[in-house]
Amino acid sequence: MYKITKTIDSQTLCNCIVEGMQENKAKDIVVLDLREVPNAVSDFFVICSGDSSVHVDGISSSVMRHTRKELQERPWHQEGKLNAEWILLDYVDVVAHVFYKDARTFYDLEDLWADAVRTDIPNLN
Repeated sequence: MYKITKTIDSQTLCNCIVEGMQENKAKDIVVLDLREVPNAVSDFFVICSGDSSVHVDGISSSVMRHTRKELQERPWHQEGKLNAEWILLDYVDVVAHVFYKDARTFYDLEDLWADAVRTDIPNLN
C-alpha cells in the first residue's frame, strides 16, 4: 500500500514563502527565477533582509509557519538559526534566504546568480 501525496508546484511555494516573509515585514524581498539557468540548484531563490538577528529569526519562523499552514510544506533542511545572520530554508525546489542586511551585502547572491530572472517585491509599509 502506498500513500498518495499532493505535489505543490514551485511557483506556488515561492509565492507562499514571499507571503510568509511579508507577514513579518521582511525588507527588500527579491525572487530569482532559476528555472532557465543551467545547473541551478533549485527553481527559485527568495532572498530578503531583516534589521536584527531577532528580526531575521522571526522572518524565518513566519515563513515556516505560513508554508506549513497554507501548503502543509516544511523545509527539507535549514541552516543558520543559531546566529541568525543568514538563515537558509531549503524546500528543495525553492530556497529561502533570510539575511541580516550586512551579511546579505557580503554574500551578494543576487549578483552571483545574475543570469536568473529577477523580481523585486515592493516593501510593505
